[in-house]
Amino acid sequence: MSLKSIIQDMREEMGSISRKGFEVKLGYGLRSRSHSVIQDSLVVVDALSESYWANMPPELLRDVLMRIEASQSSWPPRKHVVACAGVCRSWREIIKETVKTPEASGKLTFPISLKQPGPRDSLLQCFIKRNRSAQTFHLYLGLTQALTDNGKFLLAARKCRRPTCTDYIISLDADDMSKESSSYIGKLRSNFLGTKFTIYDGQPPHAGATVTKSRSTRLVGLKQVSPRVPAGNYPVAHISYELNVLGSRGPRRMQCIMDAIPASAIEAGGVAPTQTEFQLSNPDSFPSLPFFRSKSTHTENFPSGPLASQKDEILVLKNKAPRWHEQLQCWCLNFRGRVTVASVKNFQLVASPENGPSGQEHESVLLQFGKVGKDLFTMDYRYPISAFQAFAICLSSFDTKIACE
Repeated sequence: MSLKSIIQDMREEMGSISRKGFEVKLGYGLRSRSHSVIQDSLVVVDALSESYWANMPPELLRDVLMRIEASQSSWPPRKHVVACAGVCRSWREIIKETVKTPEASGKLTFPISLKQPGPRDSLLQCFIKRNRSAQTFHLYLGLTQALTDNGKFLLAARKCRRPTCTDYIISLDADDMSKESSSYIGKLRSNFLGTKFTIYDGQPPHAGATVTKSRSTRLVGLKQVSPRVPAGNYPVAHISYELNVLGSRGPRRMQCIMDAIPASAIEAGGVAPTQTEFQLSNPDSFPSLPFFRSKSTHTENFPSGPLASQKDEILVLKNKAPRWHEQLQCWCLNFRGRVTVASVKNFQLVASPENGPSGQEHESVLLQFGKVGKDLFTMDYRYPISAFQAFAICLSSFDTKIACE
């Protein structure tokens, strides 16, 4: 039997067993067609172990799984790679070794990929859909160059107004956007004027990260969360918009201080902290996919990134200054066709001159965000920013800015 036939037979085997009822949801899949998530495939747990695949030689099994990973390079076919990781421990370990981070592969496979820096050589193209009535925002991975496809659901956020600030709760599940949920991964908080924002990660972005004490943190402590997990809000970035006290017309000016990323990350050979797995406060979370759980508290799970010593300078981003177009009578930026509607929300972020002498790396756009429809926006990002950080920065552009317009 050829290797191609083995792979095809393997897929049919998994599919036939699934149709017979031996199926499990991958933790936090969504139900609606438009919200099909990375984890929406059905995987076989015990039934497959009873088949002849359980007796396959390890070398051949590794070769088969590696070929599946290589052949399923885009969504939705890439769901088969996720399914393989949920079969058993041996399959999971092989898939973990085979699947590369977005930095190296340019692909988003597992949920932890959303916390890892994007590709170095290109922008990862995503888009955001806004629901005005529900005050929610959904991030999708673009599957084609056109914006007519539904995309692959990645993250969701819900706007929560408070007396002195506004919170955007960011979740892996569009149906459960609460901070008490196991799918909560972080939040964005603004001040009263909407001019200053802080991005909080739900888990340490690197070794030595400090937690910000808050009322919610104290409440988590009262619930006696497992001591293996440092519960709390870890500030990873600060965003500020320049006040427009004179009321002059023009684009917004913004600055992002990336507390969790060293300035050297944008240079050739530079490294940004990369999270390797979620640290769950609830040991029963994601019961069908142990890939997300760890039995130990080894420091490699909280990567000792470049900021562990706190000696490196922090990466500072600023919005790229637009130019005035005399014929169109408007401010313009080159989004290379990814933005079609003029809006004060549109921006491109590049490295600030504060990070050192200006060079080629300072001209590269690390994050761009722009409007293409009434409630549709594009979001493209690259290394050293993660999808989670990029989404949170873009959410700050949606917030009302009393003193900046």
